[in-house]
Amino acid sequence: MSRLRVIIGGTVLAVLAAAVPIAVMVYATWDRAVSVEQQRLHAIAERSLRRTEVSYQEALAALKSAEATVLPPCGAEHILRMQTLVMTTPSSDQMGYFEGGKLRCTSWGPFLRDVDQPTPDHVTSDGVGITVDVRPEAAGRRPMLSIMYGPYDVLVDPRRFVDVIVDPDVRLALASPDGRLLTQQDGMDPTLLQQLLREPGEGLDRNTLYASARSGEWLAIATAPRTALAATFRQQAWLFVPLGLLMAAAGAGLVIWLSRRRLSMRGELGIAIRRRELYLHYQPIIELDTGICVGAEALVRWQRPDGTQVRPDLFIPLAEEAGMIAAITDLVIENVVADMRELLAEDRSAHIAINLAAEDISSGRALKVISQRMAGSGILPQQIWLEATEHGFLDIDRARTMLAAARRAGHSVAIDDFGVGYSSLQYLQQLPLDALKIDKSFIDAIGTESATSPVTPHIIGMARELGLWLVAEGVETEAQLAYLHSQHVQFGQGWLFSRPLPRDEFIAFHRKRQQQYGAAREHMQNPRSVPFEREQAGEE
Repeated sequence: MSRLRVIIGGTVLAVLAAAVPIAVMVYATWDRAVSVEQQRLHAIAERSLRRTEVSYQEALAALKSAEATVLPPCGAEHILRMQTLVMTTPSSDQMGYFEGGKLRCTSWGPFLRDVDQPTPDHVTSDGVGITVDVRPEAAGRRPMLSIMYGPYDVLVDPRRFVDVIVDPDVRLALASPDGRLLTQQDGMDPTLLQQLLREPGEGLDRNTLYASARSGEWLAIATAPRTALAATFRQQAWLFVPLGLLMAAAGAGLVIWLSRRRLSMRGELGIAIRRRELYLHYQPIIELDTGICVGAEALVRWQRPDGTQVRPDLFIPLAEEAGMIAAITDLVIENVVADMRELLAEDRSAHIAINLAAEDISSGRALKVISQRMAGSGILPQQIWLEATEHGFLDIDRARTMLAAARRAGHSVAIDDFGVGYSSLQYLQQLPLDALKIDKSFIDAIGTESATSPVTPHIIGMARELGLWLVAEGVETEAQLAYLHSQHVQFGQGWLFSRPLPRDEFIAFHRKRQQQYGAAREHMQNPRSVPFEREQAGEE
């Protein structure tokens, strides 16, 4: 019994002796976690201020440029000038011209209804008026922010000002320095928000962490739920545990980390690349005037060993983040050459489009890989198109150099998913391109009252002005096809023609289309109907 008492007593004393440092550790860790989270929110608020200032300066530059215009107000040239400024200003959705306090015309055209010039809710130090909650018909009565300078204003979606990549639990709001709310993200506590508009600061209440940042013209507020402290608390706790416990936890954590790494999607993707589990499907590209299949876009696919498919929009960004995208590009190039060498040698008018990632554009290494793989294959350079999204052109100087080298090698270059980023006419003029692919979202808007519907003819006009070929993505209805015909869009791809196909099915599809519609091409008046066939001699 005494032995049992000693054991129980010792255990109790050991627990009590451990409880004091653990309690101190918990308090110190909690205090540190709150500080770290508040610093994080403050940094996010400052990032929001920088984003706001960039968007505001873009809009102000457009307004000043419009004010310097000497064209007759609301004439065709004046409206075209406003349209160009809107298209070349990423933060701007619409520009308007006022005379006598009334709206006379916008970048959409003349305005015949009686609309008063908005009264500013806030005036910046450089004399720019900002009006909250303007609801124009062209934006579907969606709340917009009006930025006014002289007789002009631009309408900006206020969400652009808080369009900062943050953790999903963080919420942002933007206000004037005197506390006038300009925009906020859904999910913010309205009572807390009103308090912070009156008295900005940092702190923690029963449910929410908050921090703010202020500049001369703007006030940004960032909040996160109190539950966000849990992860930070766990992270900070390891700084206060005894060395032995830390080493034991580190050893256990290492085993868990290695196991999770092997079983995580990133680890699975690395294994899939090494085991060559990724494969290609081919999305046919159709010449709209003739109906023949002129080629395809190579689309990478991943099927796990258990048969489940992983969507490309999940594993491609993961591959870019993990530094594995170059290996995927190499695999795609190798498979395209292996799959299509016979077809491309048989039909010299056919081509295959390969998508390049931002890293491929920046490094330029993909060109060397393509050249090496094509050697001895019988495939001509002009039969390989290179496609890149607007994200791939972030470093404009490197992109220009790489694309020029690709065109000198005989490849044609297209900008993919055009319209979903921040491209503009001025932006496109800086790049040596052959084609522009209209994003599916704009094709879906054809024949609807969607706010994106009027943008489609502007994109087509931009491409025509720059002498670029047009490829419409995601064509699914006859009405869309008829519209594209009427706008003289040369090529299309989408489920109206075919879903993405495995190698053998695509080859059969291509040959069938050649037999069905080949005669139509022979009767076309333009003998150079084959897309992007350029003379390599003299090509810069």
